Amino acid sequence: MIDGVAIQELKILENPKGNIYHALKATEGAFAGFGEAYFSSVNCGMTKGWKSHQRMVLNLIVPVGNIRFVIFDDREGSITKNQFVDIILGSRNYRRLTVPPKVWVAFQGVGEGENLLLNLASIAHDPSEAKVCALADIDFPW
Repeated sequence: MIDGVAIQELKILENPKGNIYHALKATEGAFAGFGEAYFSSVNCGMTKGWKSHQRMVLNLIVPVGNIRFVIFDDREGSITKNQFVDIILGSRNYRRLTVPPKVWVAFQGVGEGENLLLNLASIAHDPSEAKVCALADIDFPW
């Protein structure tokens, strides 16, 4: 595992009228403040990334479909420098992926059709605090 990255199993409360999907409570260790919540969709076979937020803590949850996340650590002085984490989240693996600042993230839709993620971000969106690079710039075998 990459230093600072956490994967937390989440509860799905089944109900015949519609399920309840837990995401994040303010009392949990992954809660680093609230800036905004947003959804991002990714179609099957499409990949978005790489992005590295410099101040934002990401709390990523996939309530619809299945998304493959790849996390890469290139932080100087990190005990997990140059390591990757590769995980699929979705209905069969309902978990929250917490990603600290300065770690690279990319994600790929692997469920059929549209796949949806929720990010419970620690700060409001600020385009100046994120770095972006092309998929080919980080050597990972997609």
